[in-house]
Amino acid sequence: MLYRAPPVNNVPGMSHNRFARLAWAVVAVNLLVIVWGAYVRASFSGDGCGSHWPLCNGEVVPAVPAFKTFVEFTHRATSGVALLLVVWLAWRARKLFLRGHRVRRGAAAALFFIVVEALIGALLVKFGWVARDDSAARAVVMSIHLVNTFLLLAAAVLTAWWASGAPGMRLRGQGTVLPLFVVGLLGVLLVAVSGAVTALGDTLFPARTLSEGVRQDFSAGAHFLLRLRALHPALAVVVGCYVVMVASYAGTFLRPGERVKRHGGRLTAIFLAQIGVGVLNVYLLAPVWLQLVHLALADLFWIALVLTAASALADEQPSAAEAVETPALQPAAEV
Repeated sequence: MLYRAPPVNNVPGMSHNRFARLAWAVVAVNLLVIVWGAYVRASFSGDGCGSHWPLCNGEVVPAVPAFKTFVEFTHRATSGVALLLVVWLAWRARKLFLRGHRVRRGAAAALFFIVVEALIGALLVKFGWVARDDSAARAVVMSIHLVNTFLLLAAAVLTAWWASGAPGMRLRGQGTVLPLFVVGLLGVLLVAVSGAVTALGDTLFPARTLSEGVRQDFSAGAHFLLRLRALHPALAVVVGCYVVMVASYAGTFLRPGERVKRHGGRLTAIFLAQIGVGVLNVYLLAPVWLQLVHLALADLFWIALVLTAASALADEQPSAAEAVETPALQPAAEV
């Protein structure tokens, strides 16, 4: 459900409701790009364009590409579309909202993170940390890539959320609510990193049976990716339960309210679905399609947590910028 934002500036062109729809579309496009990026890794297509970047095998558009070239080029093309959409979002935010408005800050943050995202992707290609590379450097850079991706999603989601009329956040004077959610957010980032490492291990060192996979994980000479793989399920359950309990506690006692409860309920539902998919993923030996479903649910869980935290930390008082701009109804350029 979207919250209708009151008109802020009498700017011709795109209305605030249209801007909010654009912001949610940016979130959706980035989700698709993230899932397709996981398919690039799972299909060993990361070197489909060779070591060339931003060109693909030295060409702007590869002619008659091989399958892995098609997969990698499609990912780059959709990533480019996502980048252009975020640039457009940030530009429109500057036109529609006054300096200091939370929507402008959110859109600027999304632009920063998507530029970093592109640079990390280029780094992975240029150094050959793709396809069947099993180096520690790839695992580290891929983990940084994953954290940046989640921060990009958070910025885009908050931009859309605030543009839809939701109040901003206040960090001071929140008591235990702020540290509880900060620990949860950091914990989920840690789980996401361990999940990315686990997925890489599943891709590079597939097991034919469940028992073989267990032996791989605990073998004395196991690759470090396999050793780390065993930690992910336990960490995911512990952190997931913590986050669900914090959301429930906040919605019931600390910050009782319809928005906190609604997003907390969605968070719980996604967590339960994710546990089921995770168990199935282990049992079926991580087929590619299920890895993609697992990642999509992880992204949705992160979004639900961000919105739950934003609702719990909401500041119902208008900011200084809003206090000036709402009654004036004048273009940003005139202020």
